[in-house]
Amino acid sequence: MEETTLTDQVAEQVTETQPWWRGAAIFQVYPRSFMDGNGDGTGDVAGIRSRLPYLVELGVDALWISPWYVSPLADGGYDIADYRDIDPAFGTLAEAEALIAEGHELGLRTIVDLVPNHCSDQHPWFRAALAAAPGSAERALFHFSPGRGPGGDLPPNDWQAHFGGSAWQRTTDAEGRPGEWYLHMFAPEQPDWNWDNPAVRAEFESILRFWLDRGVDGFRIDVTDHLVKEQGLPHSAGHHGRPDPWRDQEGVHEIYRSWRAITDSYPGERMFVAELWENNPARFARYLRPDELQTAFNFPLLKSGWDAAELRGVIDDTLSAHALVGAPPTWVLSNHDTTRHVTRYGRADTTYDFDRAGRFGRPVDLDLGTRRARAAALLTFALPGGVYVYQGDELGLWEVEDIPDELRQDPTWLRSGHVDRGRDGCRVPIPWSGTGRPFGFSAGDGDAPPWLDVQPAAWKEHTAAAESGVAGSHLELYRAGLRLRRAEPGLGDGPMAWLPSAPEVLDFTRPGGFRCVVNLGPTPVALPGQVELLLASGPLDGELLPTDTAVWLRQAG
Repeated sequence: MEETTLTDQVAEQVTETQPWWRGAAIFQVYPRSFMDGNGDGTGDVAGIRSRLPYLVELGVDALWISPWYVSPLADGGYDIADYRDIDPAFGTLAEAEALIAEGHELGLRTIVDLVPNHCSDQHPWFRAALAAAPGSAERALFHFSPGRGPGGDLPPNDWQAHFGGSAWQRTTDAEGRPGEWYLHMFAPEQPDWNWDNPAVRAEFESILRFWLDRGVDGFRIDVTDHLVKEQGLPHSAGHHGRPDPWRDQEGVHEIYRSWRAITDSYPGERMFVAELWENNPARFARYLRPDELQTAFNFPLLKSGWDAAELRGVIDDTLSAHALVGAPPTWVLSNHDTTRHVTRYGRADTTYDFDRAGRFGRPVDLDLGTRRARAAALLTFALPGGVYVYQGDELGLWEVEDIPDELRQDPTWLRSGHVDRGRDGCRVPIPWSGTGRPFGFSAGDGDAPPWLDVQPAAWKEHTAAAESGVAGSHLELYRAGLRLRRAEPGLGDGPMAWLPSAPEVLDFTRPGGFRCVVNLGPTPVALPGQVELLLASGPLDGELLPTDTAVWLRQAG
């Protein structure tokens, strides 16, 4: 078998014959933990700007920036007090505008996070609602309701917040007496907007235009299916066989059709990506109809175990669902809400769900998890559609589970009564250089510790500097894979075809003779003959493909 080397002569661009987002590789930046540009211990816009060349060299097409808006940070920035400004901890609006412009100059598009289901309890509109009387126009912007039972002491319904406890918080009036309750599907500091109110709809259309006018190329929509609630806010009990009353209501599609009309009125192929934890493929696809959202995260792959039959089933179901509406799939292995996949794949149970409490502390074989994570990267890069990379994926970082309890900040830790360890373990500041904390996370002369000062000592071997230029490193695998993905006309959006294979092997082709083979079984398997090796996730064993290894090939002829 002939082996070729990916060189600097690999084409960096291919002629675009379809919208960029149909096959893009997009890098998620969690600002607080990406890079600290001013030395105060918190990642910021200056830090992101300083690392744009790194993202260009990595080979991604765009960056998605998690919330950078004004926020008390009760939920890591997903509690927004001002949707039109940058939190001072991250920088200024002028710096954000400069980042967007500089990215464009480097060929990088920018997607910003939009959080339309809820805001911060410090948002001026909610503060005015608390000060206003029941039945007022101010309170009609949110979901305020009297309680049930004697004195209204019981919540208005049985809905439970995703972060634990009731989804309702009782207010106190000016005289200190118990008052109405307000709805929060997440933390009490995150009141839900009332999307039946035209003023809320108009406000968010204005927010969209505000950021589109500043050059953003798209929006990631937080909890996309939650905005509209069932009329009357009925109890959840008894909703078997139909959507929960707090999600996936028919009225949500009208909202996204109006948003799509706005983005389509701007030049440059602006796009949306939806956060949808929807298990029903048909209902999932409805959000991706031609006049609604362009893309949505494919979480079934993230939740799947390291099993060939399971992964193949997810891939087939995903492609079938997206084909119904002509939308491209979007593949993701990790993000700021989930356990890093190096850790997941190193456990006996390699599936993922939100039972962090039940999985915390289970044994992890990091060598095994890393080997599988490398193979999974090449698998997702080769599949039809787009792909997302969460910061640190490219370095092979793992979930940090030994965070001291007193340092944990995730509201799920607090709301669960210290049962759910939360998401802080995947949000630890990124290691850039050096042999000890903070591993180059903070620039300049600042000596403030990182906001979450728990980077493992072993990360000294996983800094960007330590891995850069080192053959076989995780970073160089990602660079090679993403560059080759961009250069190969058959990769990105388009067709694929399965080839006959052993039950524990995934083997498929893409146009132009490209072929991907992944061995998920316990023993090596024979490599195909008459092929050219383009890239491998790990060392090969002569003419054998080792377990937990993926290869990219070019078929002869």
